[in-house]
Amino acid sequence: MKVVLVGYGKMGKEVEKVLLSRGHQIVGKATDENPINKEMINGADVAIDFSTPNSVLNNIDFLLNFNIPSIIGTTGWNSNYNKVKGAVETQKGALVHASNFSIGVNLFFKLNEQLAKLMEPYNDYTPHITEIHHTEKLDAPSGTAITLANGLIENYSQLKDWYCKQSDKNIDKGNNLEIEAVRENDVKGTHCIEYKSNIDTLSIQHEAHNRTGFALGAVIAAEWILNKKGIFTMKDVLQLS
Repeated sequence: MKVVLVGYGKMGKEVEKVLLSRGHQIVGKATDENPINKEMINGADVAIDFSTPNSVLNNIDFLLNFNIPSIIGTTGWNSNYNKVKGAVETQKGALVHASNFSIGVNLFFKLNEQLAKLMEPYNDYTPHITEIHHTEKLDAPSGTAITLANGLIENYSQLKDWYCKQSDKNIDKGNNLEIEAVRENDVKGTHCIEYKSNIDTLSIQHEAHNRTGFALGAVIAAEWILNKKGIFTMKDVLQLS
């Protein structure tokens, strides 16, 4: 498999290691200084994008125009999802997007949904999400935390939406789930969901020890998407739907 890396920061370098270890070839590396271009994708089977929220939409359009399947690990573009989905379908392209490509995190997403269903009848408990990331992370709350919040709310009728004091969406309008976004040095990513009452607290947590899990999941998605058309998530890749 011939791969273009779009974004060559810490995650891009980790993806590179996993690709090479699985026998794949890297044919191009796009950066802010050297943006993706026609020569870079010549002969590419797929692109893996861990760039920035400011550039990801342009990257997606470019790759669709040249019929290159894309794996989008960049977050912060959810407000444009319907536009991207329409473009993928119109151009008969292929795209896998995920707030987090880690296999463990995607199992955690499923566990979160199941726990919300179990807790839904018990009004004495108040759910809360805490996410901790490194200080260089650009978006707050994390895309992973938003996915967790949406999964919880869909299965917990007492809540209507989420808010986060560390974001632009910082007002609790009532019956909203709080996400707390914490930034600390050299934290790869920790997400904790708590259900707290006056009597006790139930919690589940995922802690990433390194970036390898994110990179491996993205490469597995790239291997999976070949010869497919449509817009997909890791639920499709891992058959967790």
